[in-house]
Amino acid sequence: MSVHKTPAGKYHVRWREGNRNRQRTFDRKRDADLWDAEVTRRRQLGALHTLDAGRETLDEYAVGTWARAHTAHLAEKTKRHYSSLYGHHIAPYLGPLPMRDLTPEVISRWQADRLASGAGRSAVRQALELLGTILQRAADSERLPSNPVRRVTKAPRPRRVEVRPLAPATVEAMRDAASPRDAALISVLAYSGLRPGEALALRWGDVREQTLLVERALSLGDEEDTKTRQHRTVRLLAPLRADLLAWRLASGRPSDDTLVFPGHDGNPWTEPAYQSWRRRAFRRALTAAGVERATPYHLRHSFASLLLHEGRNVMYVARQLGHDARLTLTRYGHVMDELEDAPLISAEDAIAAARGRDVRARFAPRAVGRDHARP
Repeated sequence: MSVHKTPAGKYHVRWREGNRNRQRTFDRKRDADLWDAEVTRRRQLGALHTLDAGRETLDEYAVGTWARAHTAHLAEKTKRHYSSLYGHHIAPYLGPLPMRDLTPEVISRWQADRLASGAGRSAVRQALELLGTILQRAADSERLPSNPVRRVTKAPRPRRVEVRPLAPATVEAMRDAASPRDAALISVLAYSGLRPGEALALRWGDVREQTLLVERALSLGDEEDTKTRQHRTVRLLAPLRADLLAWRLASGRPSDDTLVFPGHDGNPWTEPAYQSWRRRAFRRALTAAGVERATPYHLRHSFASLLLHEGRNVMYVARQLGHDARLTLTRYGHVMDELEDAPLISAEDAIAAARGRDVRARFAPRAVGRDHARP
């Protein structure tokens, strides 16, 4: 018999696990008998080692095991984001607790406390999702019997703000207030829909006669694959072609392997350099155009709006932007509704009109990229 009563009136349960003698003490014989039966059951199932599952703290597992084993494949920017979420929202409150104590009730209360303290709803949801990812890995490796986050109701998402594309006239006002380099960069963002990281990784060889080739992006100063890891070609509108030609001439006709928008030292932009540009040069352009709030990323919406004004379907717009058609429909559905009975206008005519030119005077298709003679 493995249940023994001590002189002090306690009950010991003793068992053998591998090469180790184990013991646990209970105040009541009924609890000791139940534990003894559980030990027997797990031995029969071959799961005796899971009896101690969850004793290590969340910090011990997350830092000592999860971060080392399961983040190597993540992009550096994602690692920094996870580190910020964990350090700010999770570690100070749940980090010291043994993982077995992270019950659905404990996690639900933590979520409610974070929201009550004024933490942003999006950040708290992301922290909960990260916690769920960590605990799922612990459950998969039998350090926990199950993932308690699966039984937690997430706080509702914050109300989604509908996108408000900047009209070509506004984009042109921003360009008029910018330096030649920044004016060309704003054109690329607003008239090709590239993400900022994609635009900053663009090389002159990617600028072709009819399209832009998008196969890399800049992240924290390093060139990486695109966000979705899908390469694409984007239609090169004639006004944008003219803008890039002017910028290439002003740059001294650089070679095809040169960045279209290099940093001041000729190398790719670092993250601090990009953030400084956002705060200063981009903000000045916004102010000059009378725009209160927008980011460089928001200029993608302008390109999507131009395509929808042409009557392009969802699949075409999604392919140009490099994301899923369902996301396109969700994000731009209200724009489509607004344009349902509106007259169609080509993107090139809309930009030409914003520049105060005769829409019949087309921009000459001068080559500015790979495999074409440069002027």
